[in-house]
Amino acid sequence: MARELRQKWLKYRRSLGIAGLCCVMAALLGTWKVHTDYSALSQPPDAAALPLSIVVLDRDERLLRAFISEDDKWRLPVDLSEIDPLYFDILLAFEDKRFFEHGGVDARALLRAAVQSVRKGRLVSGGSTLTMQVARLLEERPTKSLQRKYEQILRSIQLEKKFTKEDILRLYVLRAPFGGNLEGIRAASLTWFGKEPGRLTAAEAALLVALPQSPETRRPDRYTENARAARNRVLAAAASRGVLSPAEAASASAEPIRTRRYAMPMVAAHESRFARIMAPEKTVHRLTLDRDLQATLEAQARRRVNDFPAPVSLAVVVADHTSGEIVARIGAPDLLDEARLGHIDMTRAVRSPGSTLKPFIYGLAFEEGIGVPDSLIADRPISFGGYRPANFDRAYQGTVTLREALQLSLNTPAVQLLETVGPARLMAHLKRAGIRPVLDKRKPAGLAVSLGGLGLTLGELAQAYAALAQGGERTELAGCRGNCRSEPGLPAGRPVLSRKAAAMVSDILRGMPQTRSAETHHIAYKTGTSYGYRDAWAVGYDGRYVAAVWVGRPDGSPVPGQTGQKTAVPILHEVFQALGPRREPLEAYPLAVSALLEGAVPLSLRHARTQGNRAAASQLEDTLSISYPPNGAELHLGFETDAHGAHAAQPIVVKFKGGSAPYAFLVNGRPHHADALLNQLVWQPEAPGYAQVTILDASGGSATVSFVVH
Repeated sequence: MARELRQKWLKYRRSLGIAGLCCVMAALLGTWKVHTDYSALSQPPDAAALPLSIVVLDRDERLLRAFISEDDKWRLPVDLSEIDPLYFDILLAFEDKRFFEHGGVDARALLRAAVQSVRKGRLVSGGSTLTMQVARLLEERPTKSLQRKYEQILRSIQLEKKFTKEDILRLYVLRAPFGGNLEGIRAASLTWFGKEPGRLTAAEAALLVALPQSPETRRPDRYTENARAARNRVLAAAASRGVLSPAEAASASAEPIRTRRYAMPMVAAHESRFARIMAPEKTVHRLTLDRDLQATLEAQARRRVNDFPAPVSLAVVVADHTSGEIVARIGAPDLLDEARLGHIDMTRAVRSPGSTLKPFIYGLAFEEGIGVPDSLIADRPISFGGYRPANFDRAYQGTVTLREALQLSLNTPAVQLLETVGPARLMAHLKRAGIRPVLDKRKPAGLAVSLGGLGLTLGELAQAYAALAQGGERTELAGCRGNCRSEPGLPAGRPVLSRKAAAMVSDILRGMPQTRSAETHHIAYKTGTSYGYRDAWAVGYDGRYVAAVWVGRPDGSPVPGQTGQKTAVPILHEVFQALGPRREPLEAYPLAVSALLEGAVPLSLRHARTQGNRAAASQLEDTLSISYPPNGAELHLGFETDAHGAHAAQPIVVKFKGGSAPYAFLVNGRPHHADALLNQLVWQPEAPGYAQVTILDASGGSATVSFVVH
C-alpha cells in the first residue's frame, strides 16, 4: 500500500513537474512572443504628424475659417489649455478614472470586464483605457477579436512609454470621432454647439464624452434620443463619482439636444483662401484682421449689395495706417454667390481707378510750388496734342480754385497739372507708395492716367491713401503676422509726398460732404468713377484708419448710372461708423501749411503756374462755344403769375465765347434781336418749359444749347 502511494506521489510529482515545465516554457514562449510582437510594432504617429485642418486665425487668435484636412476630416488643432477642464473631469470619471495611475492597461478594469462577460454571456464592458482607445484610433481599425485587443494592449504600452499623459490626452482630443467626418473635440464643439470648447456646460461636456463611443448611432442630428440617453448616462456616472452634484446632473439632463449642425466658421473667406495659397505648407495662419469688425462689415456688404442687381458686387479694405495692419478685407459679400461671381477677390483685381489718383497729382503740384489750394485755374475746353479731356458732366466751371477743382473732381484742371508735373513723375511717386500700376506696355504713361488710364487694385489704392494719411510717408499695409510676406517689401526711398503737400491735400479732402458731421470729426476722402461706369470708388481716412470701397461688376461690364459719389460713398461712411462713432483727428498741419491755408494767397501763386498747350487752347477759344448754361441744364428762374395772369421771372443770360462778331441769335427757332457785338444774350422767357438757343457768328460758325426753365 505504501509502495503504491509512493508511486502515485512520484507520478504526481512527475506530472506536476512536466506541467510546471510546460507552464514555464509557455511563459517563456509567451514572453518571447510578446517581446517579439512589441518589437515589431511600428512607431506610433506623433500628434504633430497627424493631418490637421488648416485654420486661419484673427489678430486675437480667434478662428476665421477652417479647411478640411488632407484625409477629408474636420480635425482642427487644439491645445489642452483651450478646452474646458470640466470636459476632462467628466471624461476621466466615465472612461478611465485611473488614467494617471496605470501604464496603458488597467488590469482591474480588464478583469472586471472579463468576469462580467462570463456572467452575462456577452460583452458588457470593454475595460479599455483612454490610452487603449487612442491606440485603436491611431490604427483606425475596430477591436472585434482577441488578437486585435492583444495588439491594442501592446500599442497602448508603447504609447505610454513614448508619450506623456498630456500627449496621450492631446492625441485623444484630436482623433476622437464625433459623427460623419468630424474628429476632435474642437470640430465637434463648433459643429454641435457653435462655439469653441473653452467654455462648456455640463450637458455639452457629457455629450462630447458620450459621442465617441458610438459616433454614428448617437449623432444628435439623426438619432437625437440615442444622443440624449447616452449623454444622461455619462451625467449619471459623473454624479456618482463626485464630479457633479446630483442637482447639477439632473439640471444638465433636462437640457434639450440641438438637432441641427452649425456651419464651420467662414469669416474673411477670400483673405483666408489667399493666406493658404501663399503659404500652403502652414497649418495655422495668423492674420491681422479683427474678426468682429470683419463680420460686421461682411453683414453690411451683404445687405448693401442687395440694393444692386446681380452681378454687381462690392469690395472693402480697411487698415490701421498707424501700424500698417489690415483689420478688414472683403473680396466679395458672399464667396458662394455665383450670381455675383463671389469667388473673385475684387480687392486684388486690377481695375481703372477713375479719379482717385487726382489727389496725388495735386500733391505733386503743391510740392513743386505750382500752386496752393486757393490758387486759381481755368476749367475750360483744352487740347493736348489731340487729347481733349472733358469733365464728367460735359460742362465747365470757368475759373476755380485748386481746392474747388479737386473737390468737384474736375478733369481739365487735373490734366493741366499733370501735364506740368509730368506723368512719369506721378508714376514714380505712386511706386514709392507700393503701387504697381498696370499700363499698356507699348506706350509710356500719358496724361490719361489722371482720369484712370491705368490699372491698380483696391488694396494698392488703400496703401497709397495710407501714405497721405501718414503725412506723405510710405506705409506698407500687411494682412498677416509672422514670416508671411507674399511680395517683396517697399524699397528704401524717399516719401511719397512731402509733409507739406500731403497736409494740403488732406485739408482739401476733409472738405468733402460729410455724414453726421456735427457728431464726428470729418474724414478726408475722394471718389472715382471709371470710364463707362464700370467701377465706382471711394477712399477715405482719418487719424487712424484708411478705408477703400469698390462697387461694380466683376466681369468689367458697365453699370449705367453708377458713380463713386452716389454708390460707393454711402458704403464708405458706413464702414467708418462701424469703426466707432467718433473719428481720430488727422495730424496737426505744419505751421507753414497753416499759414498758407489761413492767410492770403501769395501774389505769385494767385494763378496756378501750369504749362498747358496754350496754342491749342487759343485755337479752341477762337471756336464759337456756349459756356453757360450747360446743355441739358434745368434753370429755376422763379416763375410767378401776376394779377393779369401773365408769367414773370428773372431773365436768363446765355454766355458764349469765340467766334467773330457780329452775332445773330435764334431762340426756339425764331430770330431774337440783341446786341450783335456782345458775348452774351439776355433773354426774358415768357413761360416755363423747354428752350433752345442758337448763336451764329460772322464766319458761319454756330453753337446751340438746350435747357429747361422752371
